Amino acid sequence: MRVLIVEDERKISAYVKRGLEEQGYAVDAAYTGTEALDFADAAPYDLILLDILLPEMDGLAVCRELRQRGNRTPVLMLTARDAIDDRVAGLDAGADDYLVKPFALKELLARLRALTRRTSDVPKSPVLQLADLTLDTLTRRVKRGNKTIELAAKEYAVLECLLREPERVLTRTQIAEHVWNYDVYNQSNIVDVYIRNLRRKIDDNFEVKLIHTVRGAGYRLSMESDNEAT
Repeated sequence: MRVLIVEDERKISAYVKRGLEEQGYAVDAAYTGTEALDFADAAPYDLILLDILLPEMDGLAVCRELRQRGNRTPVLMLTARDAIDDRVAGLDAGADDYLVKPFALKELLARLRALTRRTSDVPKSPVLQLADLTLDTLTRRVKRGNKTIELAAKEYAVLECLLREPERVLTRTQIAEHVWNYDVYNQSNIVDVYIRNLRRKIDDNFEVKLIHTVRGAGYRLSMESDNEAT
């Protein structure tokens, strides 16, 4: 999943960015309200972490502007203020949840998972499944049949992206935009490399192949192939 952090305190931003990346998130960082709007216009994000106290435009103004532009990305407001009026102002501006600083990274990750479940159209169960392939988004455990599959963080992220929309053809760009940050995802063959790794781990030792290439389009996770897929 792709996350935008909007936090002008660079030490906090770097700490959160590193923690999320260790969990397999793709993370971009903005440091002002104006930068936040530019990033949000340039790429699709699954979640936005938005500090209230920002240069140029504060987080409340940024959130209101995002909503006015029709951007429905879930927003978790980060604030050092713990007054009820401040929390209400954040929610009224269009935020989906708030977290008071200082916070534990463990709590932040739990809030992000909850927001993802709340705002997505997928079932609320933390387990994604297709045939005998399962991915537990809480424990990050992946299994094919009775075999546990060990995946690197980005391999896990690519598989989760595909499993959240089984049977749908996802282009390389769609996959990359949700798995890598702005600095990385434009590398032309990075998705193909990770798909090859996943096939080796997920499909090679099983009769039924689940990862299919749709020529001229992208990749699809399915129990069945067709004439356009391999």
